[in-house]
Amino acid sequence: MSKRAKKLAVAAAVALLVFTFTTTVMSVIMLINQQNVNKMIAVYTGQIEDPAQEDDVTIGQHYVIKSTLQISDAYKSGDTSDLDDRDKETLDMAKAVIEEIIKPGMTVFEKEEAVYLYLTKGLKATTSILTVISDTSNDNDNPHDVLKNRSAVCVGYATTFRMFMQMLDIECKVVHSSTLGHSWDLVKLDDGCWYHTDCYMDSESANYRNFNMDDIKCRQEGHEWNTTFFPSAMGKKFNYTLMSCTELKDIYEIPKGFMEALKKYATTFSFSFKEKITSENEALAKYMTDQLENSISGTDKVYMTSLWTTSESGDFVLCYYITYNDDAMSKLTEKQREKIDKKISDVLQKYKFYETMYNSND
Repeated sequence: MSKRAKKLAVAAAVALLVFTFTTTVMSVIMLINQQNVNKMIAVYTGQIEDPAQEDDVTIGQHYVIKSTLQISDAYKSGDTSDLDDRDKETLDMAKAVIEEIIKPGMTVFEKEEAVYLYLTKGLKATTSILTVISDTSNDNDNPHDVLKNRSAVCVGYATTFRMFMQMLDIECKVVHSSTLGHSWDLVKLDDGCWYHTDCYMDSESANYRNFNMDDIKCRQEGHEWNTTFFPSAMGKKFNYTLMSCTELKDIYEIPKGFMEALKKYATTFSFSFKEKITSENEALAKYMTDQLENSISGTDKVYMTSLWTTSESGDFVLCYYITYNDDAMSKLTEKQREKIDKKISDVLQKYKFYETMYNSND
């Protein structure tokens, strides 16, 4: 065999080896990717087993719900001998927060609200609940990273909230969604009832929309969970939206009540009605709410959502949740405010027609 032929043979052999190796590597990568895709589909379609447990549950294939009882127990006992350096640092940071936000004489509800506001106002959500790969050098799914980096994923919010509750002797559980894609908290308050609180979903807005929800409202907000394992949340007394409820004569007072709340920069408020809510006037109330939302949202200063719920007495209540963009409403010029008031005034004129039409059909 000539030298040229030998060189060609060697080159062919090397090329074959490279091709074989590359093909094998690509096959492995494709297999891993396909497995990950399959897992993701299984997770988000609920085709995997939902573990009936609170801790050691993996959310989004990446973030693990871990107990922090060793930290809360050390806080209450004053004995830190069993804590490692990382847990000691977490405890020191948590103690500093408690000293800052918890005041003598606070009720259980007031302590819970203080922690909620600290987490929703003081932290930043780092990633979507559906993102499985952390976008920071730390996972921010545990109280240590959350308090140190001041940012969190949903698991970070949930486990940090629970740690604070346990430090304050308030019973609390971390709940995971049935699809293992999200987590939040169940907290037991002064009335002996459980309430759902999702700090992640209210992060940065702190508008109380996902604060102290009962099971019904929690489902309205898109949450699904293992209702057999986790306790039922039936409480309404400490639902913040219902606590700030104003009774109106009828649905035609909605615009006036809405504007009064907006001028106070309220983040959440609700209306109950002396006149019984029927399918007919509920539809009219929805129309009014849609018109108000369209008018206000057009200013690019405010984001508004609304929904119906029921009070402790079973009466229908219309709830509003407002997010002010960078405190823009408080910075409006007089001319800008007049423009907003004009839009609302125009909407009010429409309601006079609908009120007349509604009453004429009685």
